[in-house]
Amino acid sequence: MEFNPSNNVIKLCVQGIDLEEKGKPGEAGRLFLQAWNEATNDFEKFTAAHYVARHQKNDPDKLKWLETALAFALKINNDAVKGAFPSLYLNIAKCYEDLSDPDNAKKNYELAISSGNELSDKGPFYHGTKADLQVGDLLTAGGRSNYKPEIIMNHIYFTAIVNGAGLAAALAKGDGPERVYIVEPTGSFENAPNVTDKKFPGNPTRSYRTLEPLKIVGEVTDWLRQTPEELQKWREKLANSKGDIIN
Repeated sequence: MEFNPSNNVIKLCVQGIDLEEKGKPGEAGRLFLQAWNEATNDFEKFTAAHYVARHQKNDPDKLKWLETALAFALKINNDAVKGAFPSLYLNIAKCYEDLSDPDNAKKNYELAISSGNELSDKGPFYHGTKADLQVGDLLTAGGRSNYKPEIIMNHIYFTAIVNGAGLAAALAKGDGPERVYIVEPTGSFENAPNVTDKKFPGNPTRSYRTLEPLKIVGEVTDWLRQTPEELQKWREKLANSKGDIIN
């Protein structure tokens, strides 16, 4: 089960997020509920329930939807959803606290802490670019952001989803062909904070960043290409984004 921005349920959630940012919570809530009603697999249901939860007006309803999201996340229990466990448990604990249930609040606060341990993703990992590189080359931090060129990036970014790297390659600056390299981190890495829990719960795009170089160990040529129309929509969305890059 892999994150796919072309998935209809994901599209509904993206539209809902955009409406939230425009100050239209009622319309956003209706889209999230539609996403829930159209969800057919555990990942779609987990994602939709997460958003439905935050539009509930009272703690019992919010708790019900958070625990629904958690139940589906526990069924999936892979690297696409594990990053969501700390915030899910934390929000559930807060609901129990507000409902005067200190025992369940304490239990979930403890689960939030214990689930926030080091990353378990073993890859393989990918980096998308238009640069012409060779096996053995090292990718290092210090380049300009593809999305805000005035920012010099302190980290180098990569993903465990090849189609995500392909999209990054298509959106990268430069005139060369899109390239997706298989990379190995040479040091520790962390969830990329610009996506983790910022849009979707946890790290479903399995996006990471590191201060240490990435070593190129291969290249892939087969990934899902976006249409020119889809790429234009991505460029417009990035150009209109008002969010700050966490660097």
